[in-house]
Amino acid sequence: MINILYIHQSAELYGSDKTLLYLVSELDKKTYNPIVVLPGEGPLKDALVAKGVKVIQTPVIKLHRKMFTLSYLGSLPLQIRKSIAQIRKETLGLKIHIVQSNTLAVLLGIFVARSFKAKHLWHVHEIIVHPKFISNLYPKILNRYADKVVCNSNATLENLLHRNHRLKDKLLLIHNGLDVSKFEQAATGNLRATFGYEPNDIIITLIGRISRLKGHLLLLKVFNDHFKGGNVKLLFVGSPVPGQEYYLTDVEDKIAEHRLHEAVKIIPFQQDLSTIWGITDIAVSPSTEAESFGLVALEAMFSRKPVVATNLGGLKEIVIDSETGFLFENNNELALKEALEKLISDKSLRDSFGEKGQIRAVENFSLDKYMQKFESVYASI
Repeated sequence: MINILYIHQSAELYGSDKTLLYLVSELDKKTYNPIVVLPGEGPLKDALVAKGVKVIQTPVIKLHRKMFTLSYLGSLPLQIRKSIAQIRKETLGLKIHIVQSNTLAVLLGIFVARSFKAKHLWHVHEIIVHPKFISNLYPKILNRYADKVVCNSNATLENLLHRNHRLKDKLLLIHNGLDVSKFEQAATGNLRATFGYEPNDIIITLIGRISRLKGHLLLLKVFNDHFKGGNVKLLFVGSPVPGQEYYLTDVEDKIAEHRLHEAVKIIPFQQDLSTIWGITDIAVSPSTEAESFGLVALEAMFSRKPVVATNLGGLKEIVIDSETGFLFENNNELALKEALEKLISDKSLRDSFGEKGQIRAVENFSLDKYMQKFESVYASI
């Protein structure tokens, strides 16, 4: 039995949280024993426990700007020792073979892997461009402290390689994968009324954290300038990072300023998105900075929805322009408006993109492929 200790930055259920859940849930339990370390309570912990996965709750030492203060640096060794002691206590009698740090933000894996004399695998879900100090520091950390580095897209891999060519032999590409059976088409009739929509409304949906880079304000501006007043509706699904509620306030202020309350809805984070996808006509991922992958775009394609996405980062590897959706130039309001217009006015095009998108998703981003590639890495490491 190979014991793998996964160390993750949060207990929520957004992109990197979901991919970790899928991975540890689908591992061959006859060969692998997953143990997950989380910093707190949340839906990810609940989901893991429900699937019989052991969860250890302890600080995971996340890299952030405050870390470089003298007071924080002085307390860091004690924090690390306490976390390692907690993990040792809860894995007593087990030989940890692999430590997997899930996201760049987690630093505890460096010290745990050394303490347990385990191999260290780092799963990278981020493209960090700024601040430059951090974007240049991470590749050096990976090169020194990781045995292998799994990237969730070519965009993620190329960003790291560009910053440190010494990483070349450690970098591996494994695209995220999803299970098509989890995305059965939902009937929309009664669902639309439940959300306050009319049967003939065209619903444009943006699912994701309300944050600086997800493009909520960009989409809202395009909607206000070109689509308000008709049967086109805008739906935002997600919540801000705790402590960054001002991003939500910015969106709410714009909705109030333009009197869009009847046309734009904001629904907090939802663990089950099946009903949201059921009522959606067009999915939009208008990120203003490069996303490392774009799991929501993939979920939309599995749900047979056309996708309008920024032509940046991992989204370019998921969406095929003019075949499964439209890719538009970053921050180009006119291009975003034109892409939405084409899909709003043509149901047959929405249906065609949706069908082709699901075929592409199943063929290229299946959960089976995702699992096979990861288990191959575990066997080789």
